[in-house]
Amino acid sequence: MADKRIISVRTVVAIGIGAALMFVLMRFVAIPSGVPNTTLNLSSAIVAVFAALFGPVAGLLIAFIGHTLTDLTLGYGIWWSWVIADAIFGLLVGIFWKLYRIEEGEFGLKNCLVFNAIQILANVVAWVAVAPTLDILIYQEPSDKVYLQGLVAGGLNAAVVLVLGSLLAFGYAKTKTKAGSLKAE
Repeated sequence: MADKRIISVRTVVAIGIGAALMFVLMRFVAIPSGVPNTTLNLSSAIVAVFAALFGPVAGLLIAFIGHTLTDLTLGYGIWWSWVIADAIFGLLVGIFWKLYRIEEGEFGLKNCLVFNAIQILANVVAWVAVAPTLDILIYQEPSDKVYLQGLVAGGLNAAVVLVLGSLLAFGYAKTKTKAGSLKAE
C-alpha cells in the first residue's frame, strides 16, 4: 500500500525541533540593532537551513510557529505582519531545497552561492516588501518607520544566514555520505 502522507514523520519532527530552536534563539539570543523593535538574531539561519533540508512546508511552519510562540511570550501580542514575513522567508528558501543538495552531502561552493542568492532574495521579499506593507495595512504604522525596520531586519537576517547558515549547511553536508562514494572491496 502506498504511503499517502503529505509530509514525512521526519519532517514533522524537524518542524518541532526547528520551531523550538527558533523560539529559543529569537526569545533569548536577540541583540538590539539600534532600530526600534528590530534585532540581530540567529533564528533566520535555523529557518533557512531547515527549509533547505526539509522543504517549503517545513520552512513555512518552523518560521510561523517559532515566531508566533516568541511573540506570545513577549507580552505585546502577535505581530502578524512579521510572523507572516518570516513564514514567507521559510517558504521561499524551502521551495528550492533540491538545488542545495545538503542532504546528499554535495553542498559545495556552487550550492552555497545558490543558497545565498535565494536567501538574500527571500529576505528582500519578506522584509523589504511583505513585512512593511502588512505593517501599514494591518497596523497603520508610518511607512518611513516600517520600511527602515524592514531594511535593517532583512539585511541582518541575510548576513546571519550568509555566515551562520552557510557554516551550518557545510557542516551538516559533511556528515552525509555522497552518493557513489562507497566502493566495495
